[in-house]
Amino acid sequence: MTASGPAGLRTGRIVVVGASLAGLRAAEALRDEGFAGELTLIGDEPHEPYDRPPLSKAVLSGRLSCDRITLPRVRNIDARWLLGTPAAGLDVPGRRVELADGRRVEYDRLLIATGTRARPWPTDSGGGLEGVHVLRTREDAQRLRGALTTGPSRVLVIGAGFTGGEVASACRESGLAVTVTQRSAAPMAGALGGAIGRAAAGWYREAGVDLRLNTTVHTLEGDPSGRLRRAVLSDGTVVHAEVAVVATGPLANTEWLAGSGLAADSRGVVSDGGCRALAADGRPVGEVFVAGDVARRPHPLYPGELLRLDHWDNAVAQARTVAHNITHDRGEKRIHQPLPAFWSQQFGRYLKSVGVPALADRVVVTQGSLDQQRFVAAYGLKGRMVGAVAVDSPRVLDGYAALTEARAPFPPVLGATDGPDRLDPVDAGFPGRDAHRTRDHGIHTSPATAPAPTAHR
Repeated sequence: MTASGPAGLRTGRIVVVGASLAGLRAAEALRDEGFAGELTLIGDEPHEPYDRPPLSKAVLSGRLSCDRITLPRVRNIDARWLLGTPAAGLDVPGRRVELADGRRVEYDRLLIATGTRARPWPTDSGGGLEGVHVLRTREDAQRLRGALTTGPSRVLVIGAGFTGGEVASACRESGLAVTVTQRSAAPMAGALGGAIGRAAAGWYREAGVDLRLNTTVHTLEGDPSGRLRRAVLSDGTVVHAEVAVVATGPLANTEWLAGSGLAADSRGVVSDGGCRALAADGRPVGEVFVAGDVARRPHPLYPGELLRLDHWDNAVAQARTVAHNITHDRGEKRIHQPLPAFWSQQFGRYLKSVGVPALADRVVVTQGSLDQQRFVAAYGLKGRMVGAVAVDSPRVLDGYAALTEARAPFPPVLGATDGPDRLDPVDAGFPGRDAHRTRDHGIHTSPATAPAPTAHR
């Protein structure tokens, strides 16, 4: 498939705003595609690009230090690095990125790969107390790891999405008492739906987690010295804890695009199928591209939806698509269409997903069983496969990915020897879909037919 756009660029100036996974891999892919011009990477963090998934797993558990998670360099990119200097503005007509220190960096093509940040707890509800943490950066992980090693009597985790579950798992591995609050009726309900998410609740409780479902935190309270001491929950109960981890979902780093005219807000930057940024009126901006966690894009398998995927594989794949489309002429452009996939490890279990289960209206266990806690579940929407989730059975997902890509009928006819005698689909049990809500599994969906959001001004 092809997409229209400006002629390919092999010389000139390319600026990448965002020096993390998507930005680094895009820069490497640009050189692989033959770009020989000036390449600049701008990053708000002072570190070289590093891998984020270990932060909530190996780093938090102490198995790995932050100085060992630097991303490997595939090749020499011969780039100018502007690290520790966030972008503060974008002049699209002038083709200039404005930095927070007042400098301006001009470009012929621009890649926006600024990713997301952790959603903070409101200051007026206790977010400023010592002991309240988020987890997104190296510094976040180091601070939280330091707090956990002091041996708090209890850790409160606010949110039972993937990050919340991984943090709670690491805490239990360290022998710490943990309470987890979850707004919905099951952990990871936004990713797995209630029907399958209820099985995950068993993992929490088997691990000794105090899991509070259908419950939110009303406020965090501290002592006179400003240290966290307790949380008041929506049901009126009080949880005493010295450490709280806020895991209520990410916010896209788009504030610097205010006034740029791009279709950008806290959900991300809207792009077309070829990863070109869209203006607020829906027109592609030929010189500006988007990749990684900050991108919201259509997908051929899911018409009418815009997806934002906070996933490692997606960032790498989009980086390659962007590099190809920047360096190739109009007739050679690619549509970005890899099937989404993500994974998580928590409470001794390995979970992997393909497709977009969050769009489903029905789900069915096709292999194994929920009671065994080793299973595969297929997800369908209006009689078609849209995704699958495997728990401790990751190798079988290739077949489910092929069925999803083929838009195969749901429920699928597999004839698996470890499957149930009869497939019995049930309501998937996803929380009400809301175009302005970011789901806790890192996939944001909203109607592609809705007016493109305008940048905050």
